[in-house]
Amino acid sequence: MRGTPRIRTTPAGIPITYFRLQHRSRQWEAGYQREALCSIGVVMAGEEWREVLRELRQGSAVRVSGFLCRADNRQGEYRLILHGQRIEMIDQESMQ
Repeated sequence: MRGTPRIRTTPAGIPITYFRLQHRSRQWEAGYQREALCSIGVVMAGEEWREVLRELRQGSAVRVSGFLCRADNRQGEYRLILHGQRIEMIDQESMQ
């Protein structure tokens, strides 16, 4: 995870959490190894994720699943955002 999560509550009282997820790995492509690096915005809604999301800190290793959708910005440009439907903390040592 990159940055600090931002939390707000909708007028209906639903907590919405925004954060950025950063991915870095080494992948094979066309017989060559290359570094894959990307970052994507994540939005998660609902009470069921509140406790896990409160524990998130910059550098936390997490696995998020959900669906991709577009988000419009004020300039009318589109970008992808991950609408998280499940999140789990990953043990940093198991990633080594």
